[in-house]
Amino acid sequence: MTTATSLAPWLERFFTQRLMQQRQASPHTISSYRDTFRQFLTFAQQRLHQRPSCLNIEQIDAPLIVAFLDDIEKQRGITVRSRNLRLTAVHSFFHYLAFELPEHSAQIQRVLAIPSKRFTRTLISFLNRQEVDALLAAPDHNTWSGRRDHAFMLTAVQTGLRLSEMTGLKQEDIISGVGSHLRVIGKGRKERCVPLAKSTRTVLKAWLREPQRGDDGVLFPSARGKRFSVHGVQYLLNKHRMTASKVCPSLKQKRVTVHRLRHTMAMDLLQAGADRSVIALWLGHESVETTQIYLEATLAMKERALARMTPPQGKPGRYRPGDQLLSFLNSL
Repeated sequence: MTTATSLAPWLERFFTQRLMQQRQASPHTISSYRDTFRQFLTFAQQRLHQRPSCLNIEQIDAPLIVAFLDDIEKQRGITVRSRNLRLTAVHSFFHYLAFELPEHSAQIQRVLAIPSKRFTRTLISFLNRQEVDALLAAPDHNTWSGRRDHAFMLTAVQTGLRLSEMTGLKQEDIISGVGSHLRVIGKGRKERCVPLAKSTRTVLKAWLREPQRGDDGVLFPSARGKRFSVHGVQYLLNKHRMTASKVCPSLKQKRVTVHRLRHTMAMDLLQAGADRSVIALWLGHESVETTQIYLEATLAMKERALARMTPPQGKPGRYRPGDQLLSFLNSL
C-alpha cells in the first residue's frame, strides 16, 4: 500500500529553501507566489472538503489545477495574463517536486503540460507630455505628503522603475555627484544604475532635506514611515489624476499606474531616438525582444516614417471579380 505524501512540508520547503535560499527570489516574486497558493488552497479546500494542511500531493492533480484557473478567470474576473501568472507559480512548484519526488513523475508531468492561455496583446498605453505635466503639477507643495507625491511621480516617470522598485528605494540608493543615478535591485535580483535628470536630482535633493519619517531609510515612506503598499501607491496616483483631469480632461479616461509611467518613459526614450538595447538596459528587461512592444505603441512615429517615404504611384485598374472559392476562404 502506497503512503500518501503530505503537501504542507513540501510547499513550505519550496518557499523557504527553493525560493528564498537557493534562488534568492525577490520579495515581489515571493508575495506573488504566496498569493497564488493562498487562493489555490482555499479553492482546494472548498472542492475537496479538506483543510489545506491535510491535503496530499496526490490530490493536487492537473484537473484540479485547471478547475482552479478557470474559476479565478471566470468567477473572479481576472485577466488571462494574471491567470497565466498563477499557472507560472504552480509550474514552478511542480518543477521543484520533479527533482524531489521522482516517484510522482507521471502526475507532475501532467501538471507541467498544462499550457498557458493565449490572449490578444493590446497596444501599450502611455501618457503624453501634457498629461504628465498636469499630473506632476497636481500635488500640493505646501504639505509634506504633496511634496513626497510630487517627488515620487517625477522619479517614476523619469526613471521608468517598476512598482516594487519604486517602493523599495532607500535614501542610500541615490548616488550623487558626477553621474548621479539611482542604484536599483530589480527583477531577478539584478542590479542596475538608472541616470537621473537634472530636474529630478534637484527635486530629490530637496526631498532629502525634509524631516524623514520612519527608521528604515525608505526614500518615499507612507505617512507612518513604512514602505508604501501597492494600494497606497495606487490611491495617491488616483487622487492626483482626478485633480490633474480638471486641467487636462484626457486624464479622465485614463488609469494612471506606476507601470503606465514606466511605459511613458520608454516611449520618451524611443521617440528621442534611443536604441532598443539602451531602452532594455534602462528598464532592466531580460531580453531586448521584450522592448519590441514599444515599437507598436505610437502612431505618431509611424506617421513620421510614412512622411519620409516616397509613396508608390498607384494606377487605377479594371475591376475583375475574384474566384468564388478564394472569396469563401477570405471571408473566414
